Amino acid sequence: MNVLGLYNYWVVVFLMMVGFYTLISRGNLVKKVVGLSIFQTSAIIFYISLGKVNGGTAPILEEGIEVYSNPVPHVLMLTAIVVGIATMAVALAFVVRIHEAYGTVEEDDIHTQELET
Repeated sequence: MNVLGLYNYWVVVFLMMVGFYTLISRGNLVKKVVGLSIFQTSAIIFYISLGKVNGGTAPILEEGIEVYSNPVPHVLMLTAIVVGIATMAVALAFVVRIHEAYGTVEEDDIHTQELET
């Protein structure tokens, strides 16, 4: 098996590490939400990659076709995309509310303001 032929899995690993690094290294709440979104995108690409079968076709019964691709991971990832967008919208609404309450979206500044009060 050629390691370079599995480029989609390399993309998954790269996106996962970028998202995770953004999540843990940044103090800005908007950047944390973006990092979570990148991390989620890598998980979606991973599950879609698992659902693809080489030489497989759509699961429609026809003569001469013996290998089918499973459509369930693709359908579940459509649902995950919708849930991810809704979750990101709620998270960004929380960030807006935090900015209104504290005047900043930097995590360290928020903690400092909480300790002072």
